[in-house]
Amino acid sequence: MKVMIRGAGDLASGIAYELWLAGHDILMTDIGVPLAVRRAVSFSRAVYEGKAQVENALGVLVHNREEALGVIASGNIAVIVDEKGQIRREYRPDVLVDGIMAKRNTGTCIGDAPLVIAIGPGFCAGKDCHCVVETQRGPSLGKVIYQGSAAPNTGIPGEVGGYTAERLLRAAGFGLMEPVAEIGDFIQAGELAAVTGGVPVYAQISGVVRGMLQKGVQVKKGLKIGDVDARRDRELCYTISDKARCVGQGVLRAAVQAGAVKRYCCTVLQPSCLRWANT
Repeated sequence: MKVMIRGAGDLASGIAYELWLAGHDILMTDIGVPLAVRRAVSFSRAVYEGKAQVENALGVLVHNREEALGVIASGNIAVIVDEKGQIRREYRPDVLVDGIMAKRNTGTCIGDAPLVIAIGPGFCAGKDCHCVVETQRGPSLGKVIYQGSAAPNTGIPGEVGGYTAERLLRAAGFGLMEPVAEIGDFIQAGELAAVTGGVPVYAQISGVVRGMLQKGVQVKKGLKIGDVDARRDRELCYTISDKARCVGQGVLRAAVQAGAVKRYCCTVLQPSCLRWANT
């Protein structure tokens, strides 16, 4: 299937990776200045560097549909700067995934593709999209929801290594981002991690720096700029998270199920997805 994913941060990249492994064609869109903290596992890095390797997949920056088709034909993932996702009109995806994770709908419509899948809170299945995939950690993580919405945003980061909010680094001032620690570095609690707008940011816990915004981007006070992992396993900095894999598998499951409905005209899915089957 031809798949378009809005967003190219770490969660969207985990989704792209699972779909790519299954043999689908992937085009990802992002903004001109991506702010993915977990850059090492985000295809959005291609916007800055031209290419982004995430595990076994390569994301390549393109500028139009023709370039995207060429990259996809070579077995890679195409990444394009297109904040509003307008390229969908030319690309005409079979599946559109909103992986922006804005906690609200920023413009995705149920008619944008034959199958529209939204990730996390802010969407209603059957209204904004055909189905929603749960992103809240717990027994429902990765669940495909065909009626209603995902669990609401709690504002509390998920637990990693026994820590939640303490593991995050947030901008202390408005202005330029100046990292002091880099992804993969070990850092101690109380150690200087970055400077934002001239104001220092200190680590709250000891561990390995799993994520850090790139140098030179403009940040606002309170913005998430980094992530410290108390598990102190450097390899985890460069591998897709268990959460992103689980959500990606949920998206793949929804796409495969919908494809089966379309092919065999069965009625195993709930009404919100049968619309796609009948197109």
